Amino acid sequence: MSTYAIGDVQGCSHELFELVDLIGFDPAQDRLWFVGDLVNRGPDSAGVLRFVRSLGEAAVTVLGNHDLHLLMVDRGMERLHKSDTIQDVLSSPDREELVHWLRHRPLLHRENGRILVHAGILPCWSAGEAEMLSKEVESALQGPDHPELLANLYGNKPHSWENSLEGHARMRVIVNAMTRMRFCTQEGEMEFSHKAGTDRAPQGYLPWFEVKNPAWKGNEIVFGHWSALGLLVRKNLLALDTGCLWGGALTAVRLEDRKVFQIACRGWADPKLLQ
Repeated sequence: MSTYAIGDVQGCSHELFELVDLIGFDPAQDRLWFVGDLVNRGPDSAGVLRFVRSLGEAAVTVLGNHDLHLLMVDRGMERLHKSDTIQDVLSSPDREELVHWLRHRPLLHRENGRILVHAGILPCWSAGEAEMLSKEVESALQGPDHPELLANLYGNKPHSWENSLEGHARMRVIVNAMTRMRFCTQEGEMEFSHKAGTDRAPQGYLPWFEVKNPAWKGNEIVFGHWSALGLLVRKNLLALDTGCLWGGALTAVRLEDRKVFQIACRGWADPKLLQ
């Protein structure tokens, strides 16, 4: 039995199917861990959702910012952007089933000393605290009042965590950290405008994973979201967004021995490829 962690797919079903073939995935005994952002910007968001959903317990996926965007658009809480390619989901006959399944995915998955999350974890949280906070959001997102949560999810503030936070502000910080964060200060203040690599951090900020946190010790964190970072393999850290959408690669890492598998991608962010 092997577990393969896979980077941001973003609707690139062709590359995903090639990668699954390359690793020799057997759903009867292997598992796939997806870092989130299954949808958007690529040509086949609906196909990716259908495939991952069909795997049942053989697949684990956490929510990314593009996945949440689809949920917001579906419920009329956000408009489509010019670069969005989620119309195939919104117009599909199984739209309700796909969206319902996606809404019931976790923000964070923790298992056997590994943490799967789309963007990151604030340095003030332990692994256990992060898991607990993710479940707060998941409970609200999966409940009957989820449209209200989605309507109040967007926004950059508060930009840091306080235990006293309540309501939508509390949920927003948790979601922003786990689905949008790249840089933060030593104190955990998040910054959302910079998307470049670690060598171009805004003054006073660090990549979130370089802020020391002894409470993470012993946990391997697997994440995506940061295509400018590329593949990063460190002790207790795996960054897997290798820019498939932008013509890079779709990457899988076998967690048991950290063997890397990659499929070269067409670069669907070029609008001409979508015509």
